[in-house]
Amino acid sequence: MRVHIAAALLALLVMPLAGAPAQAADGKIAVVAAENFYGEIARDIGGAHVTVTSIMSNPDQDPHLFETTPGVVKQIADAQIVILNGADYDPWMPKLMQAAPRPNRVVINAGEIVGAKTGGNPHLWYAPATMPAVAKAIAAAFSKADSAHAADYAANLDKTLAQLERVTQRVGQLRDKHKGKAVTATEPVFGLMAEAVGLTMRNEKFQLAMMNDTEPSARDIAAFENDLKNHKVKALIYNKQVSEKLTERLLTVAKKAKVPVVAVTETKPEGVSFADWMVGELDALDKALDGANS
Repeated sequence: MRVHIAAALLALLVMPLAGAPAQAADGKIAVVAAENFYGEIARDIGGAHVTVTSIMSNPDQDPHLFETTPGVVKQIADAQIVILNGADYDPWMPKLMQAAPRPNRVVINAGEIVGAKTGGNPHLWYAPATMPAVAKAIAAAFSKADSAHAADYAANLDKTLAQLERVTQRVGQLRDKHKGKAVTATEPVFGLMAEAVGLTMRNEKFQLAMMNDTEPSARDIAAFENDLKNHKVKALIYNKQVSEKLTERLLTVAKKAKVPVVAVTETKPEGVSFADWMVGELDALDKALDGANS
């Protein structure tokens, strides 16, 4: 992920840093989440006892072009609990926390919780098991920081897990229908979900190159286009938040070949819950794969 943090870090160095706050001024636990889907889970579990700020929250923004600002730095410096994806998806977070050390800060790292492998797919929230595990870690952190409201956090956790179970159930339904079918993607954003559904993902070298901002080889591009033109894949999945000429070219090839196209995003759309977001994309995938069979 391409981010710019030098200016923000410089601003932080000249900011006066107070001691680690136990709680926000209003008595609520101050939480900062790197991504808005983790922020939503924190808000659902914490309820009226927490204030949550999500840094990556604009669904129209290319996440790869995110720029850290002094305002973001201040939010992280003041936070009692910080939630991040980890797995090198948001490497700017550890750097900012290191620049603004707080002895009492609790860090919830999704990658560490699920044991993400170095160099693996960093889009961890697309793995159905990730969010329930993170939700449990968040509830535990809230209960430890504010034991007086532990019962509230436990009750809200149960409600959150019930919503997340909708995603797991929908994955199972698609797996029963579509396991083994071949798909492709312009980036590995949806890769862990496709794996959970049991799909066969093609053109992974191409996807890694796009994710790492390197030019895919001519051979990989040709193989990708051949898969589309010769219907070796049942659907093309693409990240609609990222605009690249090569992505647009492949979308054109897919449409001409009448290969169904499924749009996904890295950032949760505004006004939609995490579970609805995931189920909505799974529904779109289901429809596309059904259409490919007709």
